[in-house]
Amino acid sequence: MNRIYKTMEPSVVDEQMLQKAVEEQGPQDQAGRIAKEEGIQYHEVIQLRLDYRNILKIDHLWEFTSLTKLQLHNNLIEKIQGLEKLINLEWLDLSFNNIQVIEGLDTLVKLQDLSLYNNYISVIENMDPLKNLQIFSLGNNLISQLDNVIYLRKFKNLRTLNLAGNPVCKEENYTIFVAAYISDLVYLDFRPLDEQTRQKAFTQYQYAIEEMRHNDLQEQRATEAQKNNEEELQLHKDAFVEHLNGSHLFDSMYADDAEAAKLAYLPGVATLLESYQTQLVALCVQIFEVGLTQHTCRQNEMDAFFTGFQDAVADNQQRGAEIAADFERSRRQVMAGMQQAANNRLEARISNYRDEITQLCHTLMTLELQLVGQLEDITKDFERNISDMVGGFIEYVQGLFVQCRDLENHHHEKLLEIAVATLEKVAKNELEEDLPDDVRLLFVDKDTAVSAVSASHDTHLLKIDNREDELMTRINSWMTALIKSIHDEEIKRNRKRISEIHNYVDYVREQLEELHLQEHQ
Repeated sequence: MNRIYKTMEPSVVDEQMLQKAVEEQGPQDQAGRIAKEEGIQYHEVIQLRLDYRNILKIDHLWEFTSLTKLQLHNNLIEKIQGLEKLINLEWLDLSFNNIQVIEGLDTLVKLQDLSLYNNYISVIENMDPLKNLQIFSLGNNLISQLDNVIYLRKFKNLRTLNLAGNPVCKEENYTIFVAAYISDLVYLDFRPLDEQTRQKAFTQYQYAIEEMRHNDLQEQRATEAQKNNEEELQLHKDAFVEHLNGSHLFDSMYADDAEAAKLAYLPGVATLLESYQTQLVALCVQIFEVGLTQHTCRQNEMDAFFTGFQDAVADNQQRGAEIAADFERSRRQVMAGMQQAANNRLEARISNYRDEITQLCHTLMTLELQLVGQLEDITKDFERNISDMVGGFIEYVQGLFVQCRDLENHHHEKLLEIAVATLEKVAKNELEEDLPDDVRLLFVDKDTAVSAVSASHDTHLLKIDNREDELMTRINSWMTALIKSIHDEEIKRNRKRISEIHNYVDYVREQLEELHLQEHQ
């Protein structure tokens, strides 16, 4: 295995290194000057090259959330880490480093091209989330087990694989094995897999492959079922009514009720409980169904709002771009005319052009002010609509929870009647049912029996109250956070737009002043 050993002192990715790299690799000339004045926006960087820098540890990359390509090859990196926030990464090069374990890639779900060439990796693992992987280079590592290659079957988009230089390549059936188990592979170790190799691979491993495909299909079905369940649960959570489409609330009320299990032995309680459960579940299902319906209504309202909001911004930006384009065409003509104008006419032209620049700034600022007012109106309408929706939902649900409490109170009264009747029978030694000893202890006197029934009742009411409070708190918090995020994003948009206008106006003014100075020299 060929290695390149670095003699420089190891370094860590820090703010200074990142700023220098972004400046060197970013836009130059006027665009670069404006970028420096505004401050480097790491979240807007698309590609970043940090190769040949003797980096020992990856760090400080959390702001590069838009990054699609990252080059970290030819460093001293020992551990894959610090990449969690790079969720848009599609291309990652970590070749020629000192990495021993594949890890730290869980959030890189968009990754298509991964190079770990020339490291010290002995096991292919920890890559399950990389469903979009198409190209994987793992040559010149320490992969020695042929069966480990089977792990790559799960990457259905994988078309190019490089394992050249690993001990596993010395296995007699290496190429045939890989072609058999990764049947959609097009290139292996820089060479295309021909039809003859594929046919030989299929013949030699046919039965093993068929069994594995059967297992894969079962696993896929189980995974899809789990995914569907998780998506359904998430929908219910987004509607704030998860676990209300069944007996979950009823079951939770009795799960923490030590007295209820004893009281269930009393004559007539089983029938009473069955009726209670049926009615309570019916109320929960009503809450669940109206919750889903209201969630859909809220989602539709949000979609309409954001569409209208974005359309208004896009229309305003288009108008602003047209104004700027017209001015830019005029500016070039004016600047060319000034360079040819006589000195006695130049001052007048410069003065007129300054007025035009001021007017441009005023026009663009007025346009932005109009947009701000338009967006404020759109946002106020949305806030009123969403508030009415949430308020109406809360009011309806509170009414159903009142019915749940009424149902519990009715059940409590019936249970108390049974308990008192049982107490009287026990006192007269007329109880026909054979009760367990711990149940009989509840009926040593009236206070004990009533206390047991009341404790059970209090537990049930607390569960109902808690579920109602949870729903109300969460939906109100969601609405507050949503409205706040809308206002925060609009403030950021407005500040950015104003900064863009000022930067452009400053630029054209600087161009004018440079021309003015040249004429006086």
